[in-house]
Amino acid sequence: MDPDRTVPVFDALHVPPAALDQGGVEILRAVIVDGELHVALRPAFDEPDPWGMLLADVTRHIARIYATESKLTQDQVIERVRAIYESEMERPTDLGTTSAIS
Repeated sequence: MDPDRTVPVFDALHVPPAALDQGGVEILRAVIVDGELHVALRPAFDEPDPWGMLLADVTRHIARIYATESKLTQDQVIERVRAIYESEMERPTDLGTTSAIS
């Protein structure tokens, strides 16, 4: 290997403590590479409807984190996330591509 070559580093999140204690199944991973979103997901539900609940729960987690670490309230964060979500669903800025790998 070339000693001058920089090795890319993947900065992964920690596994949630409950998953370490009780096990579980990872169903979604989102990664930003050079400003682009890359997603791995497992179609964990028989129907797509539960994904709506999952996205709502994730939004609430995002709101709690930002409310803790910024001057925004949880409601402000939820409204901002919702506004962009609706805008992107109506007029996507990037459709991206999807392929099954695993």
